[in-house]
Amino acid sequence: MNSACAVKVGAICAGLALIGPAVAAQTYPTRPVRLIVPYPPGGSNDIVGRLMGQYLGNRIGETVVVDNRPGAGSTLGIGIAARSEPDGYTMVIISAAYSFGPSLYKKLPFDPEKSFSPVSKIANGPNVFTVNPSVPARSIAELVALAKAKPGTLNFASAGVGSAQHLWFEYFKMLTGVDIVNVPFKGGAPAMIAVVAGNAQIAIGTVVQMLPLVRSGKLRALATGGKKRSAVLPDLPTLDEAGVKGYEGANWWGMMVPAKTSPAIVDRLDKEFAAILARDEVKKQFVTMGAEVDYASKGELTRYIQTETEKWAKVAKQAGIQAQ
Repeated sequence: MNSACAVKVGAICAGLALIGPAVAAQTYPTRPVRLIVPYPPGGSNDIVGRLMGQYLGNRIGETVVVDNRPGAGSTLGIGIAARSEPDGYTMVIISAAYSFGPSLYKKLPFDPEKSFSPVSKIANGPNVFTVNPSVPARSIAELVALAKAKPGTLNFASAGVGSAQHLWFEYFKMLTGVDIVNVPFKGGAPAMIAVVAGNAQIAIGTVVQMLPLVRSGKLRALATGGKKRSAVLPDLPTLDEAGVKGYEGANWWGMMVPAKTSPAIVDRLDKEFAAILARDEVKKQFVTMGAEVDYASKGELTRYIQTETEKWAKVAKQAGIQAQ
Protein backbone atom coordinates (compact mmCIF):
# COMPACT_ATOMS: atom_id res chain seq x y z
CA MET A 1 0.00 0.00 0.00
CA ASN A 2 1.44 3.38 -1.01
CA SER A 3 1.55 6.34 1.36
CA ALA A 4 -1.46 8.05 -0.27
CA CYS A 5 -3.64 4.97 0.26
CA ALA A 6 -2.41 4.62 3.82
CA VAL A 7 -3.44 8.20 4.53
CA LYS A 8 -6.91 7.60 3.07
CA VAL A 9 -7.41 4.38 5.06
CA GLY A 10 -6.30 6.17 8.22
CA ALA A 11 -8.74 8.98 7.59
CA ILE A 12 -11.60 6.52 7.00
CA CYS A 13 -10.80 4.63 10.23
CA ALA A 14 -10.65 7.89 12.17
CA GLY A 15 -14.00 8.92 10.73
CA LEU A 16 -15.58 5.59 11.66
CA ALA A 17 -14.20 5.94 15.18
CA LEU A 18 -16.02 9.25 15.51
CA ILE A 19 -19.22 8.01 13.89
CA GLY A 20 -19.51 4.96 16.19
CA PRO A 21 -20.10 6.86 19.48
CA ALA A 22 -22.37 9.37 17.75
CA VAL A 23 -24.60 6.59 16.38
CA ALA A 24 -24.61 4.89 19.80
CA ALA A 25 -25.76 8.13 21.42
CA GLN A 26 -28.56 8.54 18.86
CA THR A 27 -29.94 5.06 19.58
CA TYR A 28 -29.28 5.23 23.35
CA PRO A 29 -30.88 3.83 25.38
CA THR A 30 -32.17 0.49 24.15
CA ARG A 31 -32.59 -1.17 27.57
CA PRO A 32 -33.12 -0.19 31.25
CA VAL A 33 -30.55 2.08 32.92
CA ARG A 34 -29.25 1.30 36.41
CA LEU A 35 -28.95 4.12 38.91
CA ILE A 36 -26.80 3.17 41.90
CA VAL A 37 -27.75 4.90 45.15
CA PRO A 38 -24.87 4.28 47.59
CA TYR A 39 -27.18 4.58 50.61
CA PRO A 40 -30.09 2.59 52.11
CA PRO A 41 -33.67 3.18 50.93
CA GLY A 42 -35.61 6.04 52.52
CA GLY A 43 -32.90 8.66 53.00
CA SER A 44 -32.52 11.92 51.11
CA ASN A 45 -30.07 10.44 48.59
CA ASP A 46 -32.52 7.63 47.82
CA ILE A 47 -35.46 10.04 47.53
CA VAL A 48 -33.58 12.35 45.16
CA GLY A 49 -32.28 9.40 43.14
CA ARG A 50 -35.73 7.87 42.70
CA LEU A 51 -37.26 11.21 41.76
CA MET A 52 -34.62 11.83 39.10
CA GLY A 53 -34.82 8.24 37.90
CA GLN A 54 -38.57 8.48 37.40
CA TYR A 55 -38.39 11.70 35.38
CA LEU A 56 -35.37 10.55 33.38
CA GLY A 57 -37.07 7.27 32.51
CA ASN A 58 -40.10 9.15 31.21
CA ARG A 59 -37.90 11.30 28.98
CA ILE A 60 -35.63 8.59 27.54
CA GLY A 61 -38.35 5.95 27.15
CA GLU A 62 -36.64 3.30 29.27
CA THR A 63 -36.96 2.29 32.91
CA VAL A 64 -34.35 3.64 35.32
CA VAL A 65 -33.80 0.94 37.94
CA VAL A 66 -32.65 2.18 41.36
CA ASP A 67 -30.02 -0.11 42.89
CA ASN A 68 -29.34 0.67 46.58
CA ARG A 69 -25.77 -0.27 47.54
CA PRO A 70 -25.11 1.18 51.01
CA GLY A 71 -21.95 0.83 53.06
CA ALA A 72 -18.67 2.47 54.11
CA GLY A 73 -19.98 6.02 53.98
CA SER A 74 -21.21 5.61 50.37
CA THR A 75 -17.81 4.43 49.09
CA LEU A 76 -18.99 0.83 48.56
CA GLY A 77 -21.72 1.72 46.08
CA ILE A 78 -19.58 4.34 44.36
CA GLY A 79 -16.84 1.72 43.94
CA ILE A 80 -19.33 -0.64 42.27
CA ALA A 81 -20.30 2.13 39.85
CA ALA A 82 -16.64 2.84 39.08
CA ARG A 83 -16.08 -0.79 38.04
CA SER A 84 -19.18 -0.90 35.80
CA GLU A 85 -19.08 -0.87 32.02
CA PRO A 86 -18.77 2.71 30.66
CA ASP A 87 -21.69 2.24 28.28
CA GLY A 88 -24.21 4.73 29.71
CA TYR A 89 -26.28 2.03 31.38
CA THR A 90 -24.90 2.63 34.88
CA MET A 91 -25.12 5.94 36.73
CA VAL A 92 -24.46 6.80 40.35
CA ILE A 93 -25.87 9.62 42.46
CA ILE A 94 -23.26 11.30 44.62
CA SER A 95 -23.64 13.74 47.49
CA ALA A 96 -21.48 15.88 49.77
CA ALA A 97 -19.86 12.69 51.13
CA TYR A 98 -18.07 12.28 47.78
CA SER A 99 -15.97 15.35 48.55
CA PHE A 100 -15.25 14.13 52.11
CA GLY A 101 -13.91 10.70 51.14
CA PRO A 102 -10.38 11.57 49.96
CA SER A 103 -9.53 13.23 53.29
CA LEU A 104 -11.25 10.65 55.53
CA TYR A 105 -10.26 7.29 54.03
CA LYS A 106 -6.69 6.12 53.52
CA LYS A 107 -7.78 3.96 50.59
CA LEU A 108 -10.87 4.27 48.40
CA PRO A 109 -12.24 1.62 46.01
CA PHE A 110 -12.16 4.22 43.22
CA ASP A 111 -10.15 7.22 42.08
CA PRO A 112 -12.21 10.37 42.82
CA GLU A 113 -10.51 12.25 39.97
CA LYS A 114 -10.27 9.54 37.30
CA SER A 115 -12.98 6.91 37.83
CA PHE A 116 -15.95 9.01 36.69
CA SER A 117 -17.29 11.44 34.13
CA PRO A 118 -19.49 14.06 35.84
CA VAL A 119 -22.91 14.56 34.26
CA SER A 120 -24.94 17.18 36.18
CA LYS A 121 -25.32 18.78 39.57
CA ILE A 122 -28.89 18.33 40.73
CA ALA A 123 -29.70 20.20 43.94
CA ASN A 124 -28.62 21.50 47.34
CA GLY A 125 -30.09 20.54 50.72
CA PRO A 126 -29.14 23.12 53.35
CA ASN A 127 -28.65 22.04 56.93
CA VAL A 128 -30.08 23.66 60.05
CA PHE A 129 -28.16 24.53 63.24
CA THR A 130 -30.38 23.83 66.27
CA VAL A 131 -30.09 23.82 70.06
CA ASN A 132 -32.07 22.34 72.91
CA PRO A 133 -34.56 25.00 74.12
CA SER A 134 -32.83 25.02 77.52
CA VAL A 135 -29.72 26.57 75.95
CA PRO A 136 -29.77 30.33 76.67
CA ALA A 137 -28.93 31.30 73.09
CA ARG A 138 -31.45 32.57 70.56
CA SER A 139 -28.98 33.45 67.82
CA ILE A 140 -25.65 32.24 66.48
CA ALA A 141 -23.93 35.28 67.99
CA GLU A 142 -25.33 34.38 71.43
CA LEU A 143 -24.29 30.73 71.00
CA VAL A 144 -20.72 31.75 70.09
CA ALA A 145 -20.58 34.13 73.06
CA LEU A 146 -21.85 31.39 75.39
CA ALA A 147 -19.32 28.88 74.08
CA LYS A 148 -16.45 31.32 74.50
CA ALA A 149 -17.56 32.20 78.02
CA LYS A 150 -17.69 28.52 79.00
CA PRO A 151 -15.19 26.67 76.73
CA GLY A 152 -15.53 22.90 76.57
CA THR A 153 -18.87 22.77 78.41
CA LEU A 154 -21.26 22.63 75.42
CA ASN A 155 -21.69 19.35 73.53
CA PHE A 156 -22.53 18.81 69.88
CA ALA A 157 -24.21 15.52 68.90
CA SER A 158 -23.01 14.20 65.53
CA ALA A 159 -23.96 11.16 63.45
CA GLY A 160 -20.47 9.75 64.01
CA VAL A 161 -16.82 10.62 63.51
CA GLY A 162 -16.30 11.73 59.91
CA SER A 163 -20.03 12.16 59.25
CA ALA A 164 -21.32 15.16 57.34
CA GLN A 165 -22.66 16.65 60.57
CA HIS A 166 -19.24 16.27 62.18
CA LEU A 167 -17.44 18.04 59.34
CA TRP A 168 -20.07 20.78 59.09
CA PHE A 169 -19.70 21.53 62.77
CA GLU A 170 -15.89 21.38 62.78
CA TYR A 171 -15.98 23.98 60.00
CA PHE A 172 -18.19 26.13 62.23
CA LYS A 173 -15.68 25.74 65.07
CA MET A 174 -12.79 26.57 62.75
CA LEU A 175 -14.40 29.84 61.61
CA THR A 176 -15.60 30.94 65.06
CA GLY A 177 -12.80 29.65 67.29
CA VAL A 178 -15.19 28.08 69.82
CA ASP A 179 -14.40 25.05 71.99
CA ILE A 180 -17.43 22.76 71.75
CA VAL A 181 -17.11 18.99 72.27
CA ASN A 182 -18.23 16.54 69.57
CA VAL A 183 -20.20 13.57 70.93
CA PRO A 184 -20.51 10.94 68.16
CA PHE A 185 -23.58 8.71 67.89
CA LYS A 186 -24.39 5.84 65.55
CA GLY A 187 -26.46 7.86 63.12
CA GLY A 188 -28.31 11.13 62.80
CA ALA A 189 -31.51 9.95 64.52
CA PRO A 190 -29.82 8.96 67.83
CA ALA A 191 -27.91 12.27 67.77
CA MET A 192 -31.12 14.29 67.43
CA ILE A 193 -32.81 12.25 70.18
CA ALA A 194 -29.90 13.04 72.50
CA VAL A 195 -30.29 16.79 71.91
CA VAL A 196 -34.07 16.67 72.32
CA ALA A 197 -33.53 14.84 75.63
CA GLY A 198 -31.00 17.43 76.76
CA ASN A 199 -28.06 14.99 76.85
CA ALA A 200 -26.30 17.23 74.31
CA GLN A 201 -27.02 20.83 73.45
CA ILE A 202 -26.46 21.26 69.70
CA ALA A 203 -27.50 19.31 66.59
CA ILE A 204 -27.23 19.83 62.84
CA GLY A 205 -29.44 18.10 60.31
CA THR A 206 -31.22 18.62 57.03
CA VAL A 207 -34.25 20.90 56.89
CA VAL A 208 -36.50 17.88 56.34
CA GLN A 209 -35.08 16.07 59.39
CA MET A 210 -35.24 19.06 61.70
CA LEU A 211 -38.43 20.82 60.64
CA PRO A 212 -40.91 18.72 62.69
CA LEU A 213 -38.73 19.06 65.81
CA VAL A 214 -38.37 22.82 65.29
CA ARG A 215 -42.07 23.38 64.66
CA SER A 216 -43.03 21.34 67.72
CA GLY A 217 -40.66 23.38 69.91
CA LYS A 218 -38.44 20.41 70.78
CA LEU A 219 -35.47 22.14 69.13
CA ARG A 220 -34.72 25.83 68.53
CA ALA A 221 -33.37 26.70 65.06
CA LEU A 222 -30.68 29.38 64.93
CA ALA A 223 -29.50 29.42 61.30
CA THR A 224 -29.16 27.43 58.10
CA GLY A 225 -25.88 26.43 56.52
CA GLY A 226 -26.56 27.00 52.82
CA LYS A 227 -25.30 29.79 50.59
CA LYS A 228 -28.78 31.35 50.62
CA ARG A 229 -31.83 31.19 52.86
CA SER A 230 -33.99 28.10 52.80
CA ALA A 231 -37.29 28.43 50.96
CA VAL A 232 -38.86 26.37 53.75
CA LEU A 233 -37.44 28.56 56.54
CA PRO A 234 -37.16 31.98 54.85
CA ASP A 235 -37.08 33.93 58.14
CA LEU A 236 -34.03 32.04 59.40
CA PRO A 237 -30.65 33.64 58.52
CA THR A 238 -27.80 31.74 56.95
CA LEU A 239 -24.70 31.28 59.09
CA ASP A 240 -22.91 33.75 56.84
CA GLU A 241 -25.63 36.33 57.50
CA ALA A 242 -25.50 35.50 61.22
CA GLY A 243 -21.83 36.48 61.42
CA VAL A 244 -19.95 33.29 60.51
CA LYS A 245 -18.56 34.84 57.33
CA GLY A 246 -17.82 32.51 54.45
CA TYR A 247 -19.60 29.53 55.96
CA GLU A 248 -21.28 27.18 53.52
CA GLY A 249 -22.03 23.60 54.48
CA ALA A 250 -24.88 21.72 52.89
CA ASN A 251 -25.71 18.41 51.34
CA TRP A 252 -25.79 18.37 47.57
CA TRP A 253 -26.46 15.83 44.84
CA GLY A 254 -24.96 15.14 41.45
CA MET A 255 -24.97 12.45 38.76
CA MET A 256 -21.90 10.61 37.47
CA VAL A 257 -21.16 7.81 35.00
CA PRO A 258 -18.07 5.61 34.76
CA ALA A 259 -15.07 7.20 33.06
CA LYS A 260 -14.74 6.57 29.32
CA THR A 261 -18.49 6.68 28.80
CA SER A 262 -19.15 8.18 25.36
CA PRO A 263 -19.08 12.02 25.59
CA ALA A 264 -22.16 12.05 23.37
CA ILE A 265 -24.09 9.98 25.95
CA VAL A 266 -22.83 12.17 28.79
CA ASP A 267 -24.03 15.26 26.90
CA ARG A 268 -27.40 13.61 26.26
CA LEU A 269 -27.88 12.81 29.96
CA ASP A 270 -26.79 16.31 30.98
CA LYS A 271 -29.37 17.87 28.64
CA GLU A 272 -32.08 15.55 29.98
CA PHE A 273 -31.35 16.50 33.59
CA ALA A 274 -31.25 20.20 32.68
CA ALA A 275 -34.71 19.89 31.12
CA ILE A 276 -36.07 17.94 34.11
CA LEU A 277 -34.75 20.42 36.66
CA ALA A 278 -36.20 23.38 34.75
CA ARG A 279 -39.74 22.12 35.41
CA ASP A 280 -41.73 24.01 38.05
CA GLU A 281 -43.24 20.83 39.45
CA VAL A 282 -39.77 19.38 40.07
CA LYS A 283 -38.63 22.57 41.80
CA LYS A 284 -41.70 22.41 44.05
CA GLN A 285 -40.99 18.78 44.91
CA PHE A 286 -37.47 19.67 46.04
CA VAL A 287 -38.76 22.53 48.19
CA THR A 288 -41.17 20.09 49.83
CA MET A 289 -38.12 17.96 50.70
CA GLY A 290 -36.35 20.98 52.18
CA ALA A 291 -33.96 21.23 49.24
CA GLU A 292 -33.60 23.42 46.16
CA VAL A 293 -32.81 22.70 42.54
CA ASP A 294 -29.26 23.83 41.74
CA TYR A 295 -28.51 22.55 38.25
CA ALA A 296 -24.95 22.78 36.97
CA SER A 297 -23.47 21.26 33.83
CA LYS A 298 -20.77 18.57 33.81
CA GLY A 299 -17.90 21.06 33.69
CA GLU A 300 -19.33 23.12 36.53
CA LEU A 301 -19.89 19.97 38.60
CA THR A 302 -16.26 18.98 38.09
CA ARG A 303 -15.04 22.33 39.39
CA TYR A 304 -17.52 22.27 42.28
CA ILE A 305 -16.29 18.84 43.42
CA GLN A 306 -12.68 20.03 43.29
CA THR A 307 -13.47 23.12 45.39
CA GLU A 308 -15.49 21.13 47.94
CA THR A 309 -12.84 18.42 48.21
CA GLU A 310 -10.12 20.98 48.91
CA LYS A 311 -12.25 22.79 51.50
CA TRP A 312 -13.20 19.70 53.50
CA ALA A 313 -9.66 18.33 53.33
CA LYS A 314 -8.50 21.42 55.22
CA VAL A 315 -11.28 21.03 57.79
CA ALA A 316 -10.56 17.31 58.33
CA LYS A 317 -6.83 17.95 58.65
CA GLN A 318 -7.21 20.78 61.16
CA ALA A 319 -9.70 18.78 63.23
CA GLY A 320 -7.69 15.56 62.96
CA ILE A 321 -10.67 13.60 61.60
CA GLN A 322 -10.42 10.13 60.12
CA ALA A 323 -13.41 7.91 59.40
CA GLN A 324 -13.90 5.01 61.80
